[in-house]
Amino acid sequence: MLTLIAKIGRLFLNFLATTGKLGVFTGMAIIEGLRPPYYPRQIARQLIDIGYYSLPVVGMTALFTGMVLALQSYTGFSRFSAESSIPNVVVLSITRELGPVLAGLMVAGRMGAAMAAEIGTMRVTEQIDALMTLSTNPFKYLIAPRMIAGLTMLPFLVLIADIIGVFGGYLVSTYKLGFNPINYLHQTWDFLEVIDVVSGLVKASAFGLCISTLGCYHGYYSRGGAQGVGTATTNAVVSASMLILILNYTLTAIFFS
Repeated sequence: MLTLIAKIGRLFLNFLATTGKLGVFTGMAIIEGLRPPYYPRQIARQLIDIGYYSLPVVGMTALFTGMVLALQSYTGFSRFSAESSIPNVVVLSITRELGPVLAGLMVAGRMGAAMAAEIGTMRVTEQIDALMTLSTNPFKYLIAPRMIAGLTMLPFLVLIADIIGVFGGYLVSTYKLGFNPINYLHQTWDFLEVIDVVSGLVKASAFGLCISTLGCYHGYYSRGGAQGVGTATTNAVVSASMLILILNYTLTAIFFS
């Protein structure tokens, strides 16, 4: 019994230590990112990597999510003769929940892993130590540009995903389910409110900051050669995905409680 309690206590203490370490890491990255000098070329590179190159996978995910959502909604609502509510359900689900969450998970799988792998490789090959020897702050040069890019680009991705997802629902509803195109668009526009879009964009900013922070954190503190880099990459994706789901519930409760 005492051994079990000791293990639980050790896990709890390790969790607190990791949380504190992550908090200090995030605070240092934010503080150093606000101070000059800045590295606009590094920021531009990360903006392109996170925003432009993530657009195909995010757009494809949003398109088929909207299509499936319309199809499944019709299957369920037809039992209650409530097919007319499909445009409302599609636009509300995409803008509030599915757009931000799915875009965040896709970017976490793509860019969170890439950040952890790149920075982790630099750590185990002592390139970060070389930067410090050359009087270059790794928080300014490596971490701050990624956090800025994640914070700013994910809302743009989510906004595009919202449009594509609603368009996917429109395609299925009009060409397969027999909805009138004009009525569908009018009903979608009339039902949509500003808070629905804004809440999704706020979630996207939080998710972007979460993905970039955890990707950089796990890569920065990786140890043990190639195996350590692989572990850091896995931990970055898993922890970012879990935190996205937790933040999604928290922000939803704040906006719509």
